[in-house]
This record gives sequence, structure tokens and C-alpha cells, in this order.
Amino acid sequence: MAVRDILEYPDPRLHELSCPVDHFDDALARTVDDLIETLHASASIGLCAPQIDVCEQVLVMDHSEDQSAPEAYVNPVITRRRGFGLVEERCLSVPGMSAFVFRATAIAVRAQDLTGATFERTLTGMPAVCLQHEMDHFDGKLVADRMNWFKRRRLRAALHKTEEPA
Repeated sequence: MAVRDILEYPDPRLHELSCPVDHFDDALARTVDDLIETLHASASIGLCAPQIDVCEQVLVMDHSEDQSAPEAYVNPVITRRRGFGLVEERCLSVPGMSAFVFRATAIAVRAQDLTGATFERTLTGMPAVCLQHEMDHFDGKLVADRMNWFKRRRLRAALHKTEEPA
């Protein structure tokens, strides 16, 4: 297990499409272990493979208070959405910024585990929002893409300031 670097906006790799996993092997298990280790080191509740430069449909979430219950979702598919609302989101790949996003607050999801076995979950509240957010990364979408034009402009300006020589 290793803590991996998290890609940050505007890295173009964050906009790549992720492929479904078709090999449930040791490489997948290592990716999931690295995702969990990186997630816990970041003190966040969700992280996906594209954020650590692995273009596969794998995400991990741990919404337990003591970070003791990580779950891996391989090739997740949302089968039902309900209870829509505006929620504030942050992203490890867009540090220091947040955006209000219209999301379902209750979902049903079907995914696979590390062995390829299919499972289903019903998620509500923050776990439901988190899973949708992480799945956006599979399509190359970031919270920055959901920001209004003013916030995107502020983000670009902040990035240019950090790139200037001191």
C-alpha cells in the first residue's frame, strides 16, 4: 500500500474517460489499497482511480467517523436516483474551491467488488453525493466544470498566481 499523488486541476489527465475494469487481479487489489491509503491520508470520504492517474472505473469511499470502513466500488452503475437538491462539494483535485451542485440525495447503485462479484447498495445523504461526485471523474468531469463562470475565473486566476516566479 502506498499514498499516491493526487492529480490536480488543470492536469489534462483528469479529463480522460475511464475504462471499465475487466481484470479482477492483484493489480486491481493494489490500486484499491493505494486508493484507501491515499484517501485516509487526505482525510476525505471519497477518491477514485483517475485522481491517482489510473484510468479505470474504481472508487473508494469511507464515510465512517474513524475511517475504519472503506468500501471499494468497481464499475459502479447508478440504478435509481431520488431526492434532488443543491449540495456543496469540494474535490481533492481542485483544492481550496467548492461549488454547489444539483445532485440526487438518495441513490441505488450496483457495482462489483475486488473479486468481480456484483453487489447493490442504497446510499443517502453525503455518501450518495460522494459516489456521484467520484463517478463524474470516470467521465472526465470535475467539480470545476460545474462551477459558475465567476468561480472558474477565480480558480484560473489563482492557478496563474501560483505559477508566477517569486
